[in-house]
Amino acid sequence: MIPTLVIVGRPNVGKSTLFNRLTKTRDALVADLPGLTRDRHYGHGRMGSQPFLVVDTGGFEPTAKDGIVHEMARQAESAIAEADVLLFIVDGRAGLTPQDRAIADRLRKSGRSLHLVVNKAEGMVRAMVAAEFHELGCGEPLVISSAHGDGVRELVELALEPWAEKVVAGETAAEGSEKPAVVTRVPKVAIVGRPNVGKSTLINTLLGEERVIAFDMPGTTRDAIEVPFDRDGRQYTLIDTAGLRRRGRVFETIEKFSVIKTLQAVEEANVVVLMVDASQDISDQDAHVAGFVIEAGRALVLAVNKWDAIDDYRKERVKIDIGRKLNFLGFARVHYVSALKGQGIAAVLGSVDKAWAAAMKKMPTPQLTRVLAAAVQKQAPPRHGLSRPKLRYAHQGGSNPPIIVIHGNALDHVPASYTRYLEGCFMEAFKLQGTPLRIQYKTSRNPFADKD
Repeated sequence: MIPTLVIVGRPNVGKSTLFNRLTKTRDALVADLPGLTRDRHYGHGRMGSQPFLVVDTGGFEPTAKDGIVHEMARQAESAIAEADVLLFIVDGRAGLTPQDRAIADRLRKSGRSLHLVVNKAEGMVRAMVAAEFHELGCGEPLVISSAHGDGVRELVELALEPWAEKVVAGETAAEGSEKPAVVTRVPKVAIVGRPNVGKSTLINTLLGEERVIAFDMPGTTRDAIEVPFDRDGRQYTLIDTAGLRRRGRVFETIEKFSVIKTLQAVEEANVVVLMVDASQDISDQDAHVAGFVIEAGRALVLAVNKWDAIDDYRKERVKIDIGRKLNFLGFARVHYVSALKGQGIAAVLGSVDKAWAAAMKKMPTPQLTRVLAAAVQKQAPPRHGLSRPKLRYAHQGGSNPPIIVIHGNALDHVPASYTRYLEGCFMEAFKLQGTPLRIQYKTSRNPFADKD
C-alpha cells in the first residue's frame, strides 16, 4: 500500500513549498501571498524504496461557514478523510495563532497519524522556535525549513516509519519475482477557457464528486490541478486550469502565475477541451485561447457549456458566432453540453478518444506518398517564376500533432494556400478529425550548385 501524506495548515505557512520539496517538482504555485492554493493537489514522492502520495491543501479554516473559504475547508476535510498521515504545518516566525489552535483541535479528532511541523525556521534555534507549539497537544514539534530543505528528510522518515518494516520484509520475498511493467500511455486532457465558463464543474461531473472547487466567482481556480480519471476501463488524466482573460485585464501577480500554469498545462496535454459559455457572446478571447492551442499543436474538442440555460433564438446565434469567429477550428468536433446537469458529457469524452487516436495515428510512408501524388495530380502547386515545385514523396515526422515531411525540389516556394490544400487532403485520407496537422518541406540539395 502506498501511504498518503496530507499537508494541512492555515494560509501562507509554506504548505505548497513543502509539497514541491517532497515531490521534487514545481507543480504547486508558490508566492508570498495567503490563500494561493485552493484545491487539493496530488503528487508522488519517494524516500529510498518507499513511494508515497502527497496531498497539498488550501489554507484550512475549520470554522468557515460560507464563501470560497468554506469551499477550501471542504476540500481540506476531504483530504483529511483519505489521509494516512497528517502533516500539520505552522509558521515558526509568526508564532502560535488562534487559527492554529482551531486546526489542531480538528486534526486531533480525525484519528489519523499526526505530526506537528514548525516551518520557516531557517537560521533560528530549533528548541526556542518549537517551545510555544507544545501546547497544541499534537506531539513533539518537528522544526524544518521547507524552502531550504532543513529537517525535511527527517520529517519524511518519521512519517513513513510504520511502512519501513513492511518494505524491508517485502523486498526479500519479492526479490527475483518482479515482472517487467507494461507501460500504457494515459492521455492528458486539459480543460481550458475563459473564467467562469464551467471548467471545474465539468471535472466534478465527470468524477461524480466535488474534486475541485466550483464556485460562482471568476478566478476560483488558480493552479493547474491534475486528476486521474477512469471511465469504462479507459484511463485519463484531467487537468483543471485557471480561466484565461485578455492580457490587458490580468493585473494580479497571482493571476499572472495562473496564466503561466494554464499555458504550461496546454503544452503538456495531449487533448484540450476548450469550453465556451453559451450564455455569453463568443469573444475574441475565446479565439485567442483556441489559437494558442493550435499553435501548441494539441488535439482539440470544443464544448459549448450552459446550453440548457438559453432559448432557441440564442442557440442559433451561438452557432452562427462559432462558425464566424472560430471557423479556423473546422477540424474539431463541437458539443453542446450542460456540465452542471451532465448533458452531453459522454459525447465529449468520445470525441476526446477520437482526437487522441487521430493525434497519435501512425501513417505509413507508402500511403502518405500515394495521397501526396493524388493531391498533386488533382491540383499541382503553382509555378514560381519559370519553375514549379516538385513534391516527390512524404513520410511521417512525428505525432501529437501529426507531422508530415514532404521531400522534393524548390519547395521553398510552395505557398501557404497550397499547404492548406495538402493538409485537407491528408486529413481526409487518414480521417484525422480532432487534431491539427503540420506539414514540413525538405528541399533536395542540388549537387551542382557549387560547381562553376
